Amino acid sequence: MSSPKSMSRATGWSEEVENLFRFQQAGYRDEVEYVQVKHGASVDKWPESGFVKKLQLRDNTFYYYNRRRECPDQDVHKVKVYVY
Repeated sequence: MSSPKSMSRATGWSEEVENLFRFQQAGYRDEVEYVQVKHGASVDKWPESGFVKKLQLRDNTFYYYNRRRECPDQDVHKVKVYVY
């Protein structure tokens, strides 16, 4: 498992921050960790926005997300951005 070299907090909303918010809400650092934990499982994304559509949690239940933004402005600073 590759571990991140550093971590910072998001300062503004972007598509990347939106997807990180969704992964972290589901209990993963980011897409890298999700693919490692789920042994290469592909991430289901909305075709028009590129946002994560569905994630499988570690207990094999699922989180489903809307095609529109879900990360509220007041939660943007809570999103962790990892550098590998």
